[in-house]
Amino acid sequence: MTESGNDIYDFVIIGSGFGGSVSALRLAEKGYSVAILETGRRFGDKDFPKTNWNVFKSIWLPFLRCFGIWRISFLSDVMILNWAAVGGGSLGYANTLLEPPDSFFENPQWSGMNNWKNVLSPHYLTAKRMLGVTCVTDLTPADEVMQKVASDLGRNHTFKLQDVGVFFGEPEKTVPDPYFDGRGPERTGCCHCGGCMVGCRYNSKNTLVKNYLYLAENLGVEVFPETKATLIREDTDGGYLVDTVQSTAFIAGRRRTFRGRQLVIAAGVLGTLRLLLRCREKETLKGFSPILGARVRTNSESLTGVSARNDDIDYSKGVAITSSFYPDNVTHIEPVRFPAGSELIGFLIATIFTENAPPLIRPLKWLQAIIRHPLDFLRTLWPFGWARRSVILLVMQTLENSIRVYRKRRWWWPFQKALVSEREDKRVKVPVCIPQAQTATKILAEKMDGIAQNSINEVLLNIGTTAHILGGCAIGPNPQSGVIDGQNRVYGHEGMYVVDGSMIPANLGVNPSLTITAMAEHAMSHIPHKKKTD
Repeated sequence: MTESGNDIYDFVIIGSGFGGSVSALRLAEKGYSVAILETGRRFGDKDFPKTNWNVFKSIWLPFLRCFGIWRISFLSDVMILNWAAVGGGSLGYANTLLEPPDSFFENPQWSGMNNWKNVLSPHYLTAKRMLGVTCVTDLTPADEVMQKVASDLGRNHTFKLQDVGVFFGEPEKTVPDPYFDGRGPERTGCCHCGGCMVGCRYNSKNTLVKNYLYLAENLGVEVFPETKATLIREDTDGGYLVDTVQSTAFIAGRRRTFRGRQLVIAAGVLGTLRLLLRCREKETLKGFSPILGARVRTNSESLTGVSARNDDIDYSKGVAITSSFYPDNVTHIEPVRFPAGSELIGFLIATIFTENAPPLIRPLKWLQAIIRHPLDFLRTLWPFGWARRSVILLVMQTLENSIRVYRKRRWWWPFQKALVSEREDKRVKVPVCIPQAQTATKILAEKMDGIAQNSINEVLLNIGTTAHILGGCAIGPNPQSGVIDGQNRVYGHEGMYVVDGSMIPANLGVNPSLTITAMAEHAMSHIPHKKKTD
């Protein structure tokens, strides 16, 4: 069944993550009518699973009737961890809110357009206030061993406790809204269970549904969950038509078309690129920049880990990320945890540590490692208790590298087109094995008396891993070098904005959520208040 919306909104926003929720609140405050279309479901605190072994509530895979928040996507060059839900990535991210180094603001992709560090500085302050940024105060066991790793590398001066978006308060005690003068929801003090990334069940994590999105809905913003945008068309009466389908339907769900005088696309990098590239192919929208889909960044990331040989120490306690350090000036390492009992993610970092080597040689080194350490290999195959015993290392770099994303039919599924990728510079590959990560992992294994591990896709498939895919609709000074301008307006399409991770013009080397929020605040600050008419 197809429905054509009779209502026309001043703004239709596709996606309810950091970019979409910021946009919704600021536009509503300026008097605009706003609709948000979100592919994922709406979750209350108690809707999150107690453990991610409950795959039906943990993973987003509608075809298999899995309606959780985590999505795992593959391009040709990288495996991507991302999210689908009302509130977007804020429901499953690690709460880590950091400003990037100066190299980000000075990247030539956009540095000539503005003094971005100065321009964005007040918006970072607003973002921190809205997201409730605070610093972790106590060292956890994972932090203690990480500090020893930093010291062994001569980089102890770079070790610091993390800035996070969590209401610590008094553990498990509920209090009136502590952030927005009573306009926000009640909050409960963090119990340090480590469950941030499987969905906080205790009302402690500062997700968007507790701040931006909560305030936006109180101002009349309408949110349509389980509503996937499939195509954008120009409206003959002005503005845009957005065709949607029910994302949770097994075969053919309800279809509906939304009308918006203006449009904000904030569906995350993969969602935004998939939608805009399809519109260009179908010729429902013309005139996009030729670099649409280019300069996609992986934040130069890699995931490694260490599992202790015994469970005397519980490494799962604390918020998801509590500290970090820099082993050199371009590399940033953070210890990540999952709550005890949530071992599903262990299958992604569950193979024995393998030294770096050319793509055809590294699997042979993996076999060699298995032969040399068969018991350690067997231990990596036993997931139960993994979260309690393990520390994951999230390694990020500011180095310049990128891929181009486009659509094509894959030989093994020729019935529809899918997103694929290729290196933009054949001489520069996005990281698969980062030497600094390997060194830190080996030292960490010594400190923990543990088993060092690599991501199996990195070892056997030569495919990297990222939780922070960026770019593809990067800011640039003109349509030849950017998809959007300095105010996030899409070149060639009046009244259309892109406000999500795809706007990011360079690798950040830190978690991107705070920067996406600040840049969204900057974009919305340029939209005038709605004119009052009879």
